[in-house]
Amino acid sequence: MPVKRMRSIAVMTGGGDCPGLNAVIRAVVKTAINRYGLEVWGVHDGYLGLIENRMDRLAYNDVSNILTVGGTILGTSNTANPFRFAVQAGRRMLYQDVSDRCLRALADRGIEALVCIGGDGTMATAAQFAKKGLALVGVPKTIDNDLYGTDVTFGFDTAVTTATEAIDKVHTTASSHHRVMIVEVMGRYAGWIALHAGVAGGADVILIPEIPYELPKICEAVLGRSRRGKRFSIIVAAEGAKAKDGRMIVRTRIAGSPDPIRLGGIGPWLAQEIGACTSLECRAVILGHVQRGGTPTPQDRALATTLGHAALELLMKGVKNHLVVLKDGQLSSLPLHRVAGRIRTVPAHHALVRAARAVGTSFGV
Repeated sequence: MPVKRMRSIAVMTGGGDCPGLNAVIRAVVKTAINRYGLEVWGVHDGYLGLIENRMDRLAYNDVSNILTVGGTILGTSNTANPFRFAVQAGRRMLYQDVSDRCLRALADRGIEALVCIGGDGTMATAAQFAKKGLALVGVPKTIDNDLYGTDVTFGFDTAVTTATEAIDKVHTTASSHHRVMIVEVMGRYAGWIALHAGVAGGADVILIPEIPYELPKICEAVLGRSRRGKRFSIIVAAEGAKAKDGRMIVRTRIAGSPDPIRLGGIGPWLAQEIGACTSLECRAVILGHVQRGGTPTPQDRALATTLGHAALELLMKGVKNHLVVLKDGQLSSLPLHRVAGRIRTVPAHHALVRAARAVGTSFGV
């Protein structure tokens, strides 16, 4: 039965931006207004908006015509953690727990529950708020597809489509100039984007964090192609791909961020190393944030709408502190504490890995 006492909710987007966020916001707000007559508040810029008490009411028309729009109309932040908020004090950086301030901001507006749209970092913080009594439901978002407990996250399909289209374009210039082209894709510590886009784009070598590579094996693969008359090679490398000795390429570190490590740069590094090893001409392309942007694919729009509606329905049934998940094609939910601090990685013997190996794709081992 619906929880009749609930009259007001809020919705927020946390972490990196992602195609399909607006589709979720639209589904949450329209379901809340159309079906239950709820008041809905939109929190600006993720947890930073809670910390700084920045939120506005969302009307039906505020979320019209946003289904196909990338990004998020609410804004987002991937550096603000209410339980460890960085504050500059002279030359020092202090960290404060401002979570009670966030709870007061919600309570002052009569907001009884929060829909959190985000990835593993957002859900880890949401689990902490749940322990303090805030009613929450999470919606799984990330282009990386690495959120534990669900088979797929919205945004992933769009990112893979974008990466595959780029690989297709790289093929023509690689064949024209007889080069080894390295395409670096996102994914952090999981190789889902690299694996799916690499297979779809016909990559000759795919490097993912879950299968540590050996540089000589990569060189052997591209040289072998060259000897067989294949005058170009395509390598797709996840930004978090690591060597057998555990080394990863870290672009920078962001002080005060919940996840201070920013990966990136493996593409240019591989181009230099493979070029020196093989004497073949190598070039690197870093796709970067283009994978986060643009119009979501139809699949992501449909998935985002389904998950957003399901989140609101869970709240109205009295279910709280859960993440909406899709398992084996069925909608379900998991307690946030089971999701927090865990990521979903590619199994070494995943069906797509086996298929890629069978058609001759190298994983650098």
